[in-house]
Amino acid sequence: MLKKTGLILALVLSTALSAYTPENKLEGLPITSLSENSAEVLLSKIKAHLQSDKKESTLSEEALQLGVSGYLKLAKSGEIPNDKPLTIIDFSLPSSIKRLWTIDPISGNILHHTFVAHGRNSGNLMATKFSNTNSSYMSSLGFYRTAETYHGKHGYSLRLDGIEKGLNDNARKRAIVIHGAEYANPDFITKTGRLGRSLGCPALPMAVFKDIIDTIKENSCLFIYAPNKTYHENSQLLATI
Repeated sequence: MLKKTGLILALVLSTALSAYTPENKLEGLPITSLSENSAEVLLSKIKAHLQSDKKESTLSEEALQLGVSGYLKLAKSGEIPNDKPLTIIDFSLPSSIKRLWTIDPISGNILHHTFVAHGRNSGNLMATKFSNTNSSYMSSLGFYRTAETYHGKHGYSLRLDGIEKGLNDNARKRAIVIHGAEYANPDFITKTGRLGRSLGCPALPMAVFKDIIDTIKENSCLFIYAPNKTYHENSQLLATI
């Protein structure tokens, strides 16, 4: 009888252990296998990495939450792959501090954190005005899908396709791309108190732009955020988050 009871207990214990997934193994699972709390899980991981370096904790709570929620929605609908990085540009911050983060959506690790320029007609130190119109020389807010690389007048560059109709969907027509620029280098801030400005492109420092492009090229998600009423009221993607 004791042998039979022991056998039953061993079987129950074996079944329980086989169904148990240690918490530290969550990072090896794809996003789509996470529960309905996947946004909460991912946010928790990202915040842990951000808090490990106080210099990186400037990312606004709303920019992070909207970026993650939008990314997960786009991944779920098949608009973007669920294993590509998420890049967030936070234009609630001045150009004199680092305001671009590239995030691993599995581990929450911060892959890149650097300066990024905004369009010349969007503002000086702060980007406060935005447009989807050709020759406006302003930045456009919202979610983008990164596309192919090419070599143009700015050298190695990355094309962007705006996902949000009426808000950034003219990005390709406007030649809004990611590229390197001398005016996006941190030493420019020492001279002027801010970065130089682009014609609407999110231009990056020369020392890092190639690595970032290679990390995020070909169908990753880019979210450009600002606390802008017009964008928030007209974004169909945000309305469903």
